[in-house]
Amino acid sequence: MPDNRESQVTNLSAAFTPHEKLAAQLIPFACESDDGSHDLAHILRVFKNAMRIQAEEGGDREVLAAATLLHDCVAVEKNSPHRAQASRLAAEKASGILKSLNWPEEKIAAVAHAVTTHSFSANLPPETLEAKILQDADRLDAIGAIGVARCFYIGGRMNSGLHDIADPAGDARPLDDKNFAIDHFPIKLFKLADGFQTATGRKLAAERHRRLEEFRNQFLEEVSG
Repeated sequence: MPDNRESQVTNLSAAFTPHEKLAAQLIPFACESDDGSHDLAHILRVFKNAMRIQAEEGGDREVLAAATLLHDCVAVEKNSPHRAQASRLAAEKASGILKSLNWPEEKIAAVAHAVTTHSFSANLPPETLEAKILQDADRLDAIGAIGVARCFYIGGRMNSGLHDIADPAGDARPLDDKNFAIDHFPIKLFKLADGFQTATGRKLAAERHRRLEEFRNQFLEEVSG
């Protein structure tokens, strides 16, 4: 009779169809922090994005599924000076996990490259199709309605305010997303749609970018009275 943890993993892995068996193996390693913007729900959303893009673009689905499940297996807070190292550390950990599961070296290397290059903070170019798809899938989760929710969640986690009282749009002051969550839109979120790697990713990103713009416009209208 499986214990509660094994039963929970089995139930969660069913959502990662058609890679339920792989998910059951990797979910225990997938998250190591209490960050609700990088939890298993985030990983599942990225997985669904990745599978949707892969269906149009091709690529090795097993490599992509493993890279998605392990892309955040090392947690580094957004405000940490070591944030840019997070994806490299995750790739190293992912490689060790897959080696223990007797994966072939070439597939481990493919997963590691995708994990290393997925991060915006790492600023490294993805060179394989699977790496390009993972980067697109992860960035889709940073824009659109989900991106709005995650932005304000992280702002609260970092003790940021919603906006500057005197100048909500930042028209006459330096933008500062450490203190004002809405400033994160022009500082980072509005820039993401221009960097997508695949045609399918760019198409999906365009709609989500539009939702970001609509939200910020409505937000500024409301706070301006």
